Amino acid sequence: MTVNFQYVNTDVSDTLSEFATEKLEKLANKFEFIISAQVYIKHDDKDYQAGKICNIELSLPGPRIFATSNEKNYELAVNQTISDLTRQLKKRKETFKTH
Repeated sequence: MTVNFQYVNTDVSDTLSEFATEKLEKLANKFEFIISAQVYIKHDDKDYQAGKICNIELSLPGPRIFATSNEKNYELAVNQTISDLTRQLKKRKETFKTH
């Protein structure tokens, strides 16, 4: 699975990239039909309570799956986004039928 990162209004973080890649690899092992992932890490200066945004878009057969979260730190945002994606992927897997 290919993982692409884009950092918007924030510095590039190798640690955060490794953290997100590790989480996405676990997801890819569980749902083998995932092709690639686009990860957008953003910082919103106007949001003082949270402002750390993680958007992840997964490419897979059929429509793409997208999730976003806005938390007080990036690790929480990545975890929340991954859990939202997991819920969507479980629903998608139920629609696939084995012949």
